[in-house]
Amino acid sequence: MSSWRASLDDVCARIAGVFGRAEPRRWARSYLTGLLAPVERKNSWQLSEAAGAVSPDGCQHFLNRARWSADAVRDQVRSYVAESLASPDGVLVIDETGFVKKGLRSAGVQRQYSGTAGRVENCQLGVFLAYAGRSGRALIDRELYLPESWIADRDRCADAGIPEYRWEQGVLTKSRLAEAMVDRALAAGVVAGWLAADSAYGRDGKFRAFLEARRMSYVVEVPIKQTVPDTDGRRRVDTLIGRAPGEAWRRVSCGPGVRGEREYDFAWATLPEFDDTPTGFVRTLLARRSIDDPTDIAYYLCFHPDTVTREQIVAVAGARWAIEECFQAAKGQCGLDHYQVRKWDPWYRHITMAMLAHAFLAVTAATDPKAHAGWAESQSPRSAVSWR
Repeated sequence: MSSWRASLDDVCARIAGVFGRAEPRRWARSYLTGLLAPVERKNSWQLSEAAGAVSPDGCQHFLNRARWSADAVRDQVRSYVAESLASPDGVLVIDETGFVKKGLRSAGVQRQYSGTAGRVENCQLGVFLAYAGRSGRALIDRELYLPESWIADRDRCADAGIPEYRWEQGVLTKSRLAEAMVDRALAAGVVAGWLAADSAYGRDGKFRAFLEARRMSYVVEVPIKQTVPDTDGRRRVDTLIGRAPGEAWRRVSCGPGVRGEREYDFAWATLPEFDDTPTGFVRTLLARRSIDDPTDIAYYLCFHPDTVTREQIVAVAGARWAIEECFQAAKGQCGLDHYQVRKWDPWYRHITMAMLAHAFLAVTAATDPKAHAGWAESQSPRSAVSWR
């Protein structure tokens, strides 16, 4: 317990400089401690009670009116995770999660599809960047998605405290928000060899071009109708994979899961090279087929150095699920979705403090040798489509 408290002291010391006065600094520690505590609902009332306060006024002031920068805390979260969990083959993972809400006043809320709920809901959507290293994974950045219905209504934005600069940017797609977070991570020197994302981002050609311009290797899922270059034009990914000879499929584990190794059959092919292919890099197509149901196939477009092996590509594809684990832990243990704030700044403040709480748990777990996940390591070679 004394070691745990010392580690918490170190984390609080990292963010102390963000707060110019003692009172918000004390509340930052109380808020963080409450998010880590076994409090049923981590909202202002219960966090205040856990801190020994007689009313939620101090906690609400900390979230709504105190002078401090959530982005400055975010930068500390990112550096803390990078210093503690980074590895050369670390993976940046992009995904979004929904926060179901009642009413119409919460910043960015509207009826929209939430993957978290699996249906259209009245909700906010947050786009997140996670870091998955050999010894752990944690969320390191976040952006609140603003739909067109909000950008078009300046009065509504003003009521929700959305800053003017954000109105002026217009509608930013989730991919553009993802690009901003990746750029921040790279500018901050975060060591990462790869980026992984689901088809919501993988199907966006501009997003893939953004990553390639930065020589950022990626493994991104794409929909079945995605087309890719072939020797005589473009073909759908399912058409190309349908041509794969039987020997092209190999059974590989993409990492441990709750029921043991997650094994699938994988086929991997090199795509034709064009003038825009950077020297030393290659674009490939990966297919993941269920062992139990051979008709269940997922498709991935990949960009990486030409020395990469199938096992490395498969490991990165499997690492995408790390962000789902982050969401589950951050919501279940750190109250990521327990907030009752409606405005822009309080949303970022609560979400960022919950990210810090989750990062603290991830880094603490990484100090235990049993918490270290096994990552496949290997190296090897490489154009009409050629099966590997």
